Amino acid sequence: MRTVNVNEITDNIKEMCIEANHFLSDDMKDAVNHAAENEKSLLGRQILCQLQENLEIAQKEMIPICQDTGMAVIFMKIGQDVHFIGGNLENAIHEGVRQGYVEGYLRKSVVSDPLIRENTKDNTPAVIHYEIVDGENVEILLTPKGFGSENMSRVFMLKPSDGREGVINAILTAVKDAGPNACPPMIVGVGIGGTFEKCALMAKQALTRETGCYSNIPHIKEMEQETLIKINELGIGPGGLGGNVTALAVHINTYPTHIAGLPVAVNICCHVNRHVVRII
Repeated sequence: MRTVNVNEITDNIKEMCIEANHFLSDDMKDAVNHAAENEKSLLGRQILCQLQENLEIAQKEMIPICQDTGMAVIFMKIGQDVHFIGGNLENAIHEGVRQGYVEGYLRKSVVSDPLIRENTKDNTPAVIHYEIVDGENVEILLTPKGFGSENMSRVFMLKPSDGREGVINAILTAVKDAGPNACPPMIVGVGIGGTFEKCALMAKQALTRETGCYSNIPHIKEMEQETLIKINELGIGPGGLGGNVTALAVHINTYPTHIAGLPVAVNICCHVNRHVVRII
């Protein structure tokens, strides 16, 4: 049994909130660089070069990459041999987000009630997902999710007879409907299977996969590659102003499902696909 003080969780999440909003992960920077090299549209290349410059300025001058510093989504993998002391774990997580956004001078974008719309003034609460795993470590994955692209996300409850082509068409429908509103070039996270809520969660998790890493399931890897090609053939392009780079990657996660259903969720993220991982 390993003991972890929840103050350590708070401190790490505070730092991760600030880090994620100023430093884009290497996999995403590589994806943007690759897109700039391969975009055929002159205007598209200019937009991608501006995005590259923006990333450099954010890092050097400690200015948030995007003015939408997101709602904090946190995936916690907790070893079953871990015992937390010093307070309530969930309160500690929210406190880390509060400190990170207040002390990091990050925009506070969370409202306490979805209809009354009163700002909480510290970007809490976070959205937290827990998973109990073997061992005595705690893995924290933090992804501040901006809502320009979040608003363009979809869930489709397909019929089993819709099959593979129906899934691909659903993904393309979501991307076409998103158009420029998702701030392309985008990452497309897809969840297939499970239930209504499970496929949405998988789509969110798919966004946090390292860009360029395909599924280890051969037919899903093939679907990721094929769907990416079809998305980029739509011609939406960087900034929605035309081009051959609309998406940087398509990541698909799957789960067993009911004989009567084929749930599909599409969670879209712009090129500022922020994610930071720490293991304690």
